[in-house]
Amino acid sequence: MIAKLLLQNTITTIAMGALLFASAGTLHWPSAWVFLIICILLGPLCGWWLYRIDPALLAERLRPVLQRGQPAADKAFMIVFVIAMLAWLAAMGLDQRTLSSDMPVAVQVLGFALFVLSTLFILWVFRENSFAAPVVKLQAERAQHVISTGPYAHVRHPMYSGMILFFAGVPLLLGSWWGLAMVPLFLVLFAVRIRIEERTLREGLPGYSDYAARVRYRLLPGVW
Repeated sequence: MIAKLLLQNTITTIAMGALLFASAGTLHWPSAWVFLIICILLGPLCGWWLYRIDPALLAERLRPVLQRGQPAADKAFMIVFVIAMLAWLAAMGLDQRTLSSDMPVAVQVLGFALFVLSTLFILWVFRENSFAAPVVKLQAERAQHVISTGPYAHVRHPMYSGMILFFAGVPLLLGSWWGLAMVPLFLVLFAVRIRIEERTLREGLPGYSDYAARVRYRLLPGVW
C-alpha cells in the first residue's frame, strides 16, 4: 500500500509540475517549485500517518475516482472536476507566462499558510471519518455509520471546507490572481457534489436525515 501511495503521489506531482511549467513556458518559477516540493513531501508523510491510524481509509483513498457502484451523476462530476483542475493549473501557468499578476510576497506567504492549514484540516476530517472515500458511495461492507464528531459537529461536509482552503491558498502561493478568480467555479462544483452525496446518504445511510436536521450547515457555519 505504501508503494502505491508513493507511486501515485509522485505521478500526480510530476503531472502537476509538467502542466504548470509547460503553461508558464519556463522553469524559472520559484513559488511553483515550493508548491511541488511541499506536495512531494506532504503526500507520503500524510499517507504514512493515515496508514498508521486507519489503513482501511488509506486503501479507499488510493482507489480510482471512477468505481463500480458509484452513482452515474458522481462519475460525471469526477470527470468535470478533473477537467476543471487541469484548466485551473493551466490558467495559473498562463498567468505566469504573461506576467499578468503582481502579488506581494506577504500574500504568497498567506497562500502557503492556507495550503498547510487545508492539509491539517483534512487530516482532522480523516481522523474523525473512516468513511471519507474519494467517491460517493455507501460502504456497507465497512459498516458505515453517521459521523457527528469533530468538524462534523459543525458542518456536514468539512472535507470540502478544507478543499476550499486549498483552492484559495495555492493560487496565492503561486502568485496567480487568475487561479484565485476560478475559486467560485470550485464552490459551484462542490455544491453540486454535495447534493449528489446527500441524496445518496439520505436514501441509504440510516440516521443521516436526523443528523442533517441537527447540523444545518453544509460547508460554513452560519452561511451554508
